[in-house]
Amino acid sequence: MTESHNRDTILGRYRARADAFERKVAAVQPDQWEGQSPCEEWTASDVVAHIIEMHEVMLRPLGRGLSPAPSVQEDTLAAFRVAKADVEALLNDPALARTEVATPTGRMTVEQHIDQVVSDDLVIHGWDLARATGQDDTMDPEDVERMWSGTSAIPPDVFEMLHTPNAFGPGIVVFGPVVEVSEDAPPQDRLLGALGRDRHWQAHGTGAKQ
Repeated sequence: MTESHNRDTILGRYRARADAFERKVAAVQPDQWEGQSPCEEWTASDVVAHIIEMHEVMLRPLGRGLSPAPSVQEDTLAAFRVAKADVEALLNDPALARTEVATPTGRMTVEQHIDQVVSDDLVIHGWDLARATGQDDTMDPEDVERMWSGTSAIPPDVFEMLHTPNAFGPGIVVFGPVVEVSEDAPPQDRLLGALGRDRHWQAHGTGAKQ
C-alpha cells in the first residue's frame, strides 16, 4: 500500500476521506442541492460549500488561498475537486505540511491541523450529505473508531464548549446539542449522537434509510 492510500498516515486518511466525499458529491441529483440537510441551517449545497471553505482555512496560515475554480452554484463537483487538489498538494510537500502554525486550539503543524479539522469534517459532513440526498450513509468503521476514540478523549470542559454556540466566535456553531443514544448502540450511532446528530433524521422525499 502506498503512503497516499495508507490510513495510518495523515495524507492517506485525508485522501481516502476526500475520495469518499467526492463520490457522494458526484451522486447528488441536480434537484437535491437545495434540500434540507441534518445541519439545521444548511442545505445539501451549503454542506459542500462549508467543506470547501474549511479547505481554504487550512491554507490561510501559509498565506495561501484556493486555486481558481467554479463556484459551488456553478459546478459543485468541480469546486470541490479544486479544493481537494490544493490540500493534497500541500500534504505532498513535506516542508509545507510540517510548517508549524497558530490555530484556534494552539500551535501545530499544517498537516496536524488538516487531520484534526477538515479530514474529520469530510467524514461527518459526508454523513450529512448522504443523509440529505438519500445515499448510503454508512461511515468507514475505521474512521468511526478513530473519531470515537478522539471524541471520547476530549476534556469535559472543551467538549461542552464545542457544543456551545458562539463559544469560538460570533456565529460559530461547532456541534449541535448531544443526542443521547443507548450505551449498546452501534459505534456510528454513538459518534453521531456525541457530535449532535440524530441517526433517525431524514429529509423529506429522499428515501434515506433509518
